[in-house]
Amino acid sequence: MGLIVQKYGGTSLANDDLIFSAAKKVINDYIKGNNVIVVVSAQGNLTDRLIYKSKEINKSSSKREIDVLISAGEQISAALMAMAIESLGYPVVSLLGWQAGIKCSSVYGNATISKIDTTRLQKELDKKNIIVVAGFQGINKYGDVTTLGRGGSDTSAIGIASTLNADICKIYTDVDGVYTADPHYVKNAVKLDQISYDEMLSLATSGAKVLNNRAVEIGKKHSVVIEVLSSFSEKPGTIVKESSNMEKRIVSGITKNDNLTLISVFDLEDETDLNFKLFSKLSSKNIDIDSVLQNTLKNGKRDISFTIKNEDRSDCIKIIENYLKSFDSSAKTVVKENITKISTVGAAMAGHPGVLAKIFEALYTSQIDIFSSSSSEIKVTVVVDKKDGEEAVRAIHDVFF
Repeated sequence: MGLIVQKYGGTSLANDDLIFSAAKKVINDYIKGNNVIVVVSAQGNLTDRLIYKSKEINKSSSKREIDVLISAGEQISAALMAMAIESLGYPVVSLLGWQAGIKCSSVYGNATISKIDTTRLQKELDKKNIIVVAGFQGINKYGDVTTLGRGGSDTSAIGIASTLNADICKIYTDVDGVYTADPHYVKNAVKLDQISYDEMLSLATSGAKVLNNRAVEIGKKHSVVIEVLSSFSEKPGTIVKESSNMEKRIVSGITKNDNLTLISVFDLEDETDLNFKLFSKLSSKNIDIDSVLQNTLKNGKRDISFTIKNEDRSDCIKIIENYLKSFDSSAKTVVKENITKISTVGAAMAGHPGVLAKIFEALYTSQIDIFSSSSSEIKVTVVVDKKDGEEAVRAIHDVFF
């Protein structure tokens, strides 16, 4: 007997028919002799509707109360899924995050899992029950409900799978696997049979929405075999695991992230502790910084550019302005909105020095301007205008596929 963890996203549970379809997939693994734990997201766009409702009531609601509200979406899905399985004649129990033993930090709206107490989960498995867990949520040290941020149900599922040493964690979504690019606008995108943790993590942090990046980190740390597959078909999906026999594939995927702003600070004093002080202040406000580019000028000044999420823009600008005022700096801050970060990811890129040249040539041929670029062993990132985003992905994809 094995242990299988399944996770269903909101589009996979959007109506009664889809809930029953998912329930049958759960039962199919159960009747083969496996223990099964199911993690569910809120139906369709229910989370967005609840957030909108909170703003109708109180535009400045506390994050604690918003967490209480939006966690209800997963509670509804868990109960409905359990009812569907029950109606089909199989033993089942639904559990909220705290009942499933998920202990979280106290960062409301974006908590992290600190521990999973498996006592209740193991008790229900011993009873041969199918367990349905409300994803995206847990409980903090104060006994409050906290949510895990967008894509948090992936984190719940892979966290449970890692703690209980599950044989596999199946992530059911509205696509049938991980593709070399978004098939919605790249018609010749190729579905991958396998992808490494590192490559999947780079794609997820760069804008690919198929898996949550924090979930992939947990999977990598605990060697959880993950399969991304469609809840609307019976086709096999993409397996995410440690790299094996993948050195022939130079590039595994190209993705874009539109939710970004480019911040440039020009004519900063060229002092060694400036970067540390500025980035420390931004980090203290949980502002995530990426694609950092720095130039040292002949006049003893330096320019720094980096990208941030759009929702952090106003906070970031205030912090930079206050920081510059603190030592009467003549530096200037330039903010460029409507940008897109294009990331090309591949585990074998480090051994192929021509990759960067091909990417730049593809964008030049398509007459797409590059605002900044950066690279690592498995990723090359370029920042372009948002209006050029999809064309940039297609141009780069055509070079390698």
